[in-house]
Amino acid sequence: MINFHVLTLFPELFPGPLGASVTGRALEKNLWGLNAINIRDFATDKHQTVDDVPFGGGAGMVLKPDIVERAVLSMPTHGRRIYLSPRGKVFNQKMAEEFAQESNIILLCGRYEGVDQRALDVCGFEEVSIGDYVLTGGELAAYVMMDSVIRLIPHVVGNDATTGEESFSNGLLEYPHFTRPAQWTDAQGIVHPVPEILTSGHHGEVAKWRLEQSKTLTQLKRPDLWTIYEQNKPKKT
Repeated sequence: MINFHVLTLFPELFPGPLGASVTGRALEKNLWGLNAINIRDFATDKHQTVDDVPFGGGAGMVLKPDIVERAVLSMPTHGRRIYLSPRGKVFNQKMAEEFAQESNIILLCGRYEGVDQRALDVCGFEEVSIGDYVLTGGELAAYVMMDSVIRLIPHVVGNDATTGEESFSNGLLEYPHFTRPAQWTDAQGIVHPVPEILTSGHHGEVAKWRLEQSKTLTQLKRPDLWTIYEQNKPKKT
């Protein structure tokens, strides 16, 4: 079982959306665990001060290193320590699969201008980003990362085979999906049929069609992924 220990100034935000749908049911079944810790609890003054102005000047406030260290030391000593930061390595499916093998993951959610660099260095945090943009705090990024990892835990998603056919699972984008009705007429009166191969009942041909669709979509929409896929696919002998 994987346990998430979230260091935040707003523990009331958790589990948030992760308490609903399949992730919420999995939490109730103890398929994953959550411990939201208030960083402010580790302040020592009567005002529970956790931040201060940055040396060198500049706008905003910075989370103090001593406060962060005390919060971290209250956590399990083993497991990944992740600081959610826009300057970190961009999170992807491969990282989600790695994190899903951990027993404990500590997620540090920054606020204001961030966290004193000394605390990040001393406590051994990896910096991870969910994209090239800035949020008001790390909590939203934590939701995204946790959801991506939790759904990889066996029995969280109703059909475990589903996660093996999604975008990025094989290095490609996922093929398009269709459902009933087989002949759909849109509001303009135009008829849109489901691709005939999907109603043929020939599972082998359907699999080939889906693979070709995945390849085509990846080439068109994510040429960067296509290049990696081409480099990593087995060479013909």
